Amino acid sequence: MADFNEYPPNISVKDALVLRQEAPADHAVVPYTGTDLSRPRLGPANPFRDDADQSALKRKNVLTGQASETYISEHTFRAKHRAVERGGGPEREFQTNGQLKAQAAKLRATRESKGSATVADGEGAYVGPWARYKQKEYEEVEDEGELASDEEYEIVEETDDEDVVPSGTLVAAPAESLVRRKEVEAQGEETTTFHAESQYDYLGRTYMHVPQDLDVSLQKELGSITNYIPKKVVHTWKHHGGKAITALRLFPGSSHLGLSGGADGQIKIWDVYRSRELLRSYSGHTKAITDLSFNNDGKKFLSGGFDRWIRLWDTETGQCVNRFNSGKTPHVIKFNPSSEQGHEFLAGLSDNRILQYDSRAGNEVVQEYDHHLGAINTIEFVDENRRFMTTSDDRSLRVWEYGIPVEIKTISEPDMFALTKSAQHPSGKYVLYQCSDNSIVAYSSASDKFRQNRKKSWRGHNTAGSAIGLTISPDGQFVVSGDTGGQVCFWDFKTCKMYSKLSADSAGGAISCVAWSEQETSKVFTAGMKGDIKMWD
Repeated sequence: MADFNEYPPNISVKDALVLRQEAPADHAVVPYTGTDLSRPRLGPANPFRDDADQSALKRKNVLTGQASETYISEHTFRAKHRAVERGGGPEREFQTNGQLKAQAAKLRATRESKGSATVADGEGAYVGPWARYKQKEYEEVEDEGELASDEEYEIVEETDDEDVVPSGTLVAAPAESLVRRKEVEAQGEETTTFHAESQYDYLGRTYMHVPQDLDVSLQKELGSITNYIPKKVVHTWKHHGGKAITALRLFPGSSHLGLSGGADGQIKIWDVYRSRELLRSYSGHTKAITDLSFNNDGKKFLSGGFDRWIRLWDTETGQCVNRFNSGKTPHVIKFNPSSEQGHEFLAGLSDNRILQYDSRAGNEVVQEYDHHLGAINTIEFVDENRRFMTTSDDRSLRVWEYGIPVEIKTISEPDMFALTKSAQHPSGKYVLYQCSDNSIVAYSSASDKFRQNRKKSWRGHNTAGSAIGLTISPDGQFVVSGDTGGQVCFWDFKTCKMYSKLSADSAGGAISCVAWSEQETSKVFTAGMKGDIKMWD
């Protein structure tokens, strides 16, 4: 029989277990008394013991005694946190128990009665823990006649200074306040101007009708033709008075109309074919336009501006159909591409929120998504419009279920930069993002993984510090992006090789907007800080 007082025995673990079971009762196993108290009691780790027992033994066998894991709920943590804040932060540590009890009693004294449990409804009904705290009562002032107008007000306080105007004297408001007040009053007034010679053609059709007498068909299936890189400028539009172009969109499907918004707060729609003239102006925003978005059929479009308003316009008549205001600047607006929910849209705001609206209703928020920590930059619908991907200044990418305010995936890596602009590949498998490290990156959107494709990265242009737009050719072959130096860059989607650079602005102004015609092989539209919209072919 082995001597159990000698430790550790020079036998195998399995034999030691057998000997331990056959050992007499008066022979006790001497525990290990070294410095490492997390080691097993007998020899090395026991392979015949359950892993859960081993982990529990290691947790309990520590220098300070027994240690066990515990769970603190979110409610308990918040309650303790509020208790510390209510006491004034770190100063609470120096308060005595009597002071804390006095503060708690004073707080309870301001609470209304909990009522009687015998009363179910009416005065004195039982409210229990839902009893409210008493609020300050304000004195009701009776109306003693007509008040002064907004332009003038009455001084009611009297002082001993001789320069102060006596009480009761009507004084005109400052001129700056009157000008600002008039601007606010006129903010809700939208106007439209038709600039073309005739609003209807010989058949009574407006510019909404897709031309069918051209050399090219504008009703082909999207992506059915092969695209090529353009070589020269064929036309230039200058409708924004030299102000920067901040948003550029083409009419969905046919691309026979162009819609642009500028830093002057104006929205212009112009003809791409025929006379290539300015057709209509939409006025109503008092500050620069942030984003534009057509609905599925192009009959209506949304516009957002730095005046914190979102307006829904009728493309044909120029009438403002609805207005939406959340109090914050809408950075990005996106209609739902699905036919069933095409009347709904998402708005990414400067206060980290994404709001879901119904364009048929009033200024009422349908759903709110508020898990981002920075201003929203992009919104892209994926997975047959059942989900959408968003990016923010917090350098993260989040994936949401449409209509559910909880993200299903969050991508936030230490080496990530802010993703400022986005474009979805025609295949629906990738979403490309303009990255602030002067590159374009791709994230998969066809599966539930939603991860970055490290093999695809397009570089060679400069975008840091500016929100430079990008687009993809309808056949998915080319990636196009602007540049802060006035260049337009073309890459191959598969090989990520840059094919060419075109100088769109000789003065070196940033090219912030690019768009590729959905029905032409090589028509590309560019616009930027100079205020010119150029069509390349």
